[in-house]
Amino acid sequence: MRVKFYTLGCKVNTYETEAMEQQFLTYGYELSGDIADIYVINTCSVTNIAERKSRQMIRRAKELNPKAIIVVCGCYAQTSKEEIEKMPEVDIVIGINEKTNIVKITEEYLKNNNIENDVYSKENKKSGIVKVSDVMHQNEYIDFGTTTYTELNRAVVKVQDGCDRFCSYCIIPYARGKVRSRNPESILREITKIAQSGIKEVVITGIHLASFGKDFKVEDEAKFRKEFGYSENYKPFNPKDDLHTGGFRLIELLEQINKVKGIERIRLGSLEPKLITEEFVSRLSKLNKICDHFHLSLQSGCDKTLKDMNRRYTTEEFENSANLLRKIYPNVSLTTDVIVGFPGETDEDFEKTYEFLKKIKFYKMHIFKYSPKKGTVAKNMKNQIDGKVKEERSSKLIELSDNNQNEYNEKYIAKEVKVLFEEYKNGYFKGHTSNYIMVNVKEDKINENKIVNNILEVIITENNKETKELLGKIE
Repeated sequence: MRVKFYTLGCKVNTYETEAMEQQFLTYGYELSGDIADIYVINTCSVTNIAERKSRQMIRRAKELNPKAIIVVCGCYAQTSKEEIEKMPEVDIVIGINEKTNIVKITEEYLKNNNIENDVYSKENKKSGIVKVSDVMHQNEYIDFGTTTYTELNRAVVKVQDGCDRFCSYCIIPYARGKVRSRNPESILREITKIAQSGIKEVVITGIHLASFGKDFKVEDEAKFRKEFGYSENYKPFNPKDDLHTGGFRLIELLEQINKVKGIERIRLGSLEPKLITEEFVSRLSKLNKICDHFHLSLQSGCDKTLKDMNRRYTTEEFENSANLLRKIYPNVSLTTDVIVGFPGETDEDFEKTYEFLKKIKFYKMHIFKYSPKKGTVAKNMKNQIDGKVKEERSSKLIELSDNNQNEYNEKYIAKEVKVLFEEYKNGYFKGHTSNYIMVNVKEDKINENKIVNNILEVIITENNKETKELLGKIE
């Protein structure tokens, strides 16, 4: 039987899709193009738009093959199983914890409906399946095993799940549950396998990456520290210290990944600003494979709005973190997320955000217009902002982001950079610098084996202001 996956949302979701694909392949299924016998929709719930796109994808799959089995999983399935279950197109709904058993659940459905080898013999659905356990009671990280998900020639490695921040606008803690960290031995086995396959760059990701290790028991931390050669004298985790870096936390993990032979670049996913302390940055600076690109999620440059959002830092603390990174990494590119039109955000509040963003000078900003999310505190807040105001504020910040990006790129003209080339497309070899600037080089495709998946020195000749990508020539 043929299986087709559609994935919405973050890199964690995409990583899990890859893991589920490998499960189906192990059990003898085939991955398909558009027309399949089984469609798996891995949904997202971070915004109302993401949920709408998830529903559209479900309907689209049924249109492609009306007789196909539709399996819905992911964050939207976890938070809104009753809503999805009512959709006539849907046969199976599974939650976050059930993804590792997706093949067994699908085959249970096939058995219940007397479908053996040919899905097209199915006439009428006799009984659907809904398996969505309470993720808030899940205390252990569910490991998919050795899964390799690659974006072109960059591997994404999931090391953590869950979030305990409970920002007032966000549904993710309810969709993903408690902080749960992956065993570092499992992580290093996967990265070693990735390196042996010839991939040079890994992206370390999680739902709240900065919380990695926060849930480890003291005895496990002691075991990991001993195993990896750290001193056993350390300060155990203090629950009042949200992101304490003692024990075995993200920095210890990164120090071990940095030792894996064959890996040349380690790129980090989105980080909590409060993680960026002097100790953390000092230790990070000693790791030669860490990429000088950091995504620090801000959300607002106004302290009043940050407090309403239940973000656990001030603009001053955020600025200190940015300055620490710039002190160590002279060419660092900082990117961020910003929400405009949060309930109660006045014109004065927005101007504070605008001025703060001008001051920090991010390389790139992802701008989101606030959307009330069912199940969150912010949905019931007073002074919801008009859509037209959100649009105006969004446009102003997007313009600032574009200007920042082009200004930053201009600094590289006539300079030499190192680029990890990822693909040949439309007459150009494309790749990224360590600080995540896209570089295009026009070369004959005959040189593909010498260029793709190699880190080469490039002289920058031009900044394409429309695409915000650099053009160059290989030295």
